[in-house]
Amino acid sequence: MTPKTVAFYTLGCKLNYSETSAIGRLFEEGGYGVVNFNEGADIYVINTCSVTDFADRKCRKVVRQALRQAPHANVVVVGCYAQLKPQEIAEIPGVDLVLGAAEKFRILDYVDDLSKAPGKGLVHAGEVQEARDFVNAFSFGDRTRSFLKVQDGCDYKCSFCTIPLARGKSRSDTVENVIANARKIAEMGVKEIVLTGVNLGDFGNGTEVIEGVKPKKEAMFIDLIRELDKVEGIERFRISSIEPNLLTDEVIEFVAASQRFVPHFHVPLQSGNDKQLKAMRRRYKRDLYASRVAKIKELMPHCCIGVDVIVGFPGETEEDFLETYRFVNELDISYLHVFTYSERENTLAAEMPDPVPMHERRRRNEMLRILSEKKKRYFYNQHLNTAKNVLFENSKQAGIMTGFTDNYIKISAPYDPLLINEIGEVNLQKIDNDGNVKASILAEIY
Repeated sequence: MTPKTVAFYTLGCKLNYSETSAIGRLFEEGGYGVVNFNEGADIYVINTCSVTDFADRKCRKVVRQALRQAPHANVVVVGCYAQLKPQEIAEIPGVDLVLGAAEKFRILDYVDDLSKAPGKGLVHAGEVQEARDFVNAFSFGDRTRSFLKVQDGCDYKCSFCTIPLARGKSRSDTVENVIANARKIAEMGVKEIVLTGVNLGDFGNGTEVIEGVKPKKEAMFIDLIRELDKVEGIERFRISSIEPNLLTDEVIEFVAASQRFVPHFHVPLQSGNDKQLKAMRRRYKRDLYASRVAKIKELMPHCCIGVDVIVGFPGETEEDFLETYRFVNELDISYLHVFTYSERENTLAAEMPDPVPMHERRRRNEMLRILSEKKKRYFYNQHLNTAKNVLFENSKQAGIMTGFTDNYIKISAPYDPLLINEIGEVNLQKIDNDGNVKASILAEIY
């Protein structure tokens, strides 16, 4: 009997990619064949995101694409959007099964007897409080890097965010298990690990509150990265995103001294205006954020710093926005991820007065997007005509390979199959039309 096949589509963050890979391994262990999305599978699993307001539209589009490839396939939807609005997803034509946060890693229990039937899809999505256990995950498929999940959930209550509603309380893997996973990844020939989580700096939280008492942290984020730094076979560790109030001097100083943790931080700001930060229920003020950037640049002048900003939050006046613009402009950072605020059900922000007109939100987004391009170009220009180590990877463009320096400058170079998944020294020459840096290889490394 030919084994059933399964294909995946992932929307959203690096954490979702790590979890999709883990679910894929469950299917492989269950005797399924994993195929590409466009090959036509018996089962399609769509891992969804809820961060933006386009979750519904994106999900519907992927479902339609899947059924074009294989009209009789079973379609399963999991992820954050599936936890938040399972009944809504079940109404999407073609969806057969919706699994919540606590159910998605038991997916094989549900799919074996699944049939393609007209009407509403089946839903198995309990309360998010049931998602108490930490399920470890890491991505594999791209031999160059792996996204390693070390933390899940969030105890913060930012007024705009649905993630705690979708993923539950903060919980973490053990240091020992993270190290074991890192060693497995090294054995697969992967050169770079990207640490992922919902609130990465909160690593160490227990998985369950017993009799109203939260377990004491057995380890902090700094303890984790110290142990990871000793793992043989991984040449680079990258921290995906960390809250400014959890990015301690100790963590910055450790990364600055490490040979394996790269000089690249992504630090969410959301607003450069203290009034807005308070309304957002963020756990810092802009002065603390500025001090974090200054500390990083003092120890690592070449470090890349990425920043998340939300524009058009309720009550954000033109002066509030311009204060954010000026603040970001003066910071020594490298690029921005700009989000246009969108109302999310069951959040405090959705009920706040003085909403910003959508056309104004989009205008502010465009202003910051242009500023981001200027920041990125300035950062890249600072490193032209210098030698940097690059981890080479395949590109979709014929005759070209790409890669990233340790401080996250994207380069392009003439394709050499022997250099893929190798780290080699290049000279950064000039910024090309795509915004990457053309590089020349300085020495043979094979």
